[in-house]
Amino acid sequence: MVRVDLKGVAKVKAKGHTYYYAWRGGPRLRGLPGSPEFIASYNEAIEQRRAPDEGRVRFVVADYKKRELKKLSPSTRAEWGKWLDRISTRFGDLRIAQFDRPDKIRPSIRRWRDEWSDTPRTADYGLQVLSRVCSHAIDPLGKIAVNPCEGIKRLYSNDRSEIIWTDADIQQIKKTCSPEIAAAVDLAAHTGLRLGDLVRVSWSHIGEDAILLTTGKSRHRREALVPLYDALREVLERIPKRATTILSSSRKRPWTVDGFGSSFNKAKIDAGLADRDLHFNDLRGTAATKFYIAGFTEREIAETLAWEEASVAKIIRRYVGRTAAIKAKIAKLKETKR
Repeated sequence: MVRVDLKGVAKVKAKGHTYYYAWRGGPRLRGLPGSPEFIASYNEAIEQRRAPDEGRVRFVVADYKKRELKKLSPSTRAEWGKWLDRISTRFGDLRIAQFDRPDKIRPSIRRWRDEWSDTPRTADYGLQVLSRVCSHAIDPLGKIAVNPCEGIKRLYSNDRSEIIWTDADIQQIKKTCSPEIAAAVDLAAHTGLRLGDLVRVSWSHIGEDAILLTTGKSRHRREALVPLYDALREVLERIPKRATTILSSSRKRPWTVDGFGSSFNKAKIDAGLADRDLHFNDLRGTAATKFYIAGFTEREIAETLAWEEASVAKIIRRYVGRTAAIKAKIAKLKETKR
């Protein structure tokens, strides 16, 4: 067999086997090195790299790198770059349309994630990057309608009930985000509603004294009851009525969870918050502090958020300023004496 040196070929050894790729993160080559099949697959890969097939997942990864990767910090960019290469290697040859059939593609995604199951946080990190690529395929590319990574449970479990967005975090994202995202952040931080409920809460759910709606997590068997305290009323007054739902996109249409998630992730990146371990639903913890300052008891907050009272107490001790906490207690004592 004639040996031919091909520029950039990556050699990888895994579990006793040797694999060859057209380049680091590129497609896997067929046949043995130097064989006609090997050379032909190399040439195909190079040609596709020059003019990528826009119907393949590899195109989405490349487009994400081109548009979004540079917005991340250097350290995050380096880490995400590695995962983007892994995603391109595993899924690059698949047609993008396959990712528009969640029930069919999710088993493949889970198998890929489970390759790092011995380090759950690493596995979840990879899934996070893949989810962001899928969101990019939704918007701005418009290649798929749903994100198949949604609904796949993370392997690493931790109690996020003590993680909140501080007022400084909220102000930072509001400096660069759209008015629609800002409205969602404010409403979440003042109601404690999960994203799935937040995007469907409508003006008709607002009563005289509270917001009342069935919750998606309970499959609509339970109701969320959020009292209309002064700060929440002010938030609602600032939001323009442009749709049946309280929140709407720039097109004046109700948000979908995937559509909002994609836009919110971009807003985090634009605000320089991509490196922070802050999820949208962590605004529920922010709401807990606002409830407390508004005069709610820890038990009332726990019932509203469906949390343990101990979790609420930890948030209050950690994030509510001593002065604010004392004022809140004095107000409660005065109310009790009346």
